[in-house]
Amino acid sequence: MDAIYTDEHHIFRKTFRRFLMEEIVPFMNEWEEGALVPNEIWRKFGDYGFLCPWVDEKYGGLGVGFEYSVIMIEELGKAGVDIAVPLHSDVVSPYIAKYGCEEQKQKWLPKCVTGEVTLSIAMTEPNTGSDVASITTVARKEGQDYIINGQKVYISNGINSKLTLLACKTLTNVSPPHKGISLLLVEEGTKGFTKGKSMKKLGRKASEVCEYYFHDCRVPMSNLLGEENKGFTYLMSNLQQERLVQIIRSQAEAEAMLDMTMEYTKNRTAFGQSISKFQHNQFKLVEMATEIELGRVFVDEIVDSHLKGNTNEKRVAMAKWWITEMANRVAYHCMQLHGGIGYMEEYPLARRFRNVRMDTIAAGTTEIMKVILSKKLGL
Repeated sequence: MDAIYTDEHHIFRKTFRRFLMEEIVPFMNEWEEGALVPNEIWRKFGDYGFLCPWVDEKYGGLGVGFEYSVIMIEELGKAGVDIAVPLHSDVVSPYIAKYGCEEQKQKWLPKCVTGEVTLSIAMTEPNTGSDVASITTVARKEGQDYIINGQKVYISNGINSKLTLLACKTLTNVSPPHKGISLLLVEEGTKGFTKGKSMKKLGRKASEVCEYYFHDCRVPMSNLLGEENKGFTYLMSNLQQERLVQIIRSQAEAEAMLDMTMEYTKNRTAFGQSISKFQHNQFKLVEMATEIELGRVFVDEIVDSHLKGNTNEKRVAMAKWWITEMANRVAYHCMQLHGGIGYMEEYPLARRFRNVRMDTIAAGTTEIMKVILSKKLGL
């Protein structure tokens, strides 16, 4: 990956890291307690050019490569910042850029870049998690509109979001069922669209989630993204980058946890010496360092392939399950090496311990990744 990054990239990384340390990190505990990031923070990210940097300049973006997003995802992970910037910039907005018509791009992308409009994606329902094809939210045509009825759950950035990408059924009597899924853009404040209260989570509390309810919600047909009934294909295609976002963040979190544990064990003394001098502890640190190094090589390789337009679904699935599980192993052993202080909420390891647990679930569970891989391996 060093061959990819230029001096401009390194300057950008330093600038973004300084922005996080000065403008974001000092307030994370407060936002975690409130389970919500102030909406104006999104405008601050936008003012500095830290939202959707890959968007074409004609829509207000910087027109740079995905490597700038990689830098930000890594720095957010290392700093322990749980704001859903990657969701907005690298998961949802690419749908608009890739499948939106020119009018939709002109209407929404500039506002996504400035933070005037923040995004969410509404796929999961109370009775359908990984089985996207079984969603029951329906959009039926009436004149020049779609009338939407249904419920969505676990909507990340749901409270702050001004625009949501909704997966729904526009055909209900079709086999296989995934052929009836379409994607609609639904604006906050649309009649018949209501948001539930912020849901309490184990981790990543500042990045709020909520439920969405649609009761005879009317949106114009011009809000259809791409072609009707092609939504499942769009979702599966873009899931590779969504998983890559999760992989990069988990790797960065693991690296950060090891760094703080190395420092702690070198400075913490017991029985007349630093606890890093005990052979058992040394072995644990060495094991974690080795796994993290393996993860880093794997992440850099698949990011490099992605930047070249050669995303490998099999390797992404392998990285998704292994690296997120590895980050959880690291969190466990790092907390054990910290002892009691690691269990205290006032110490940063506790929050990271809680946060990484979600990484094995989001963007496709470990089990779903293994199902995908079993098929890829011809089992």
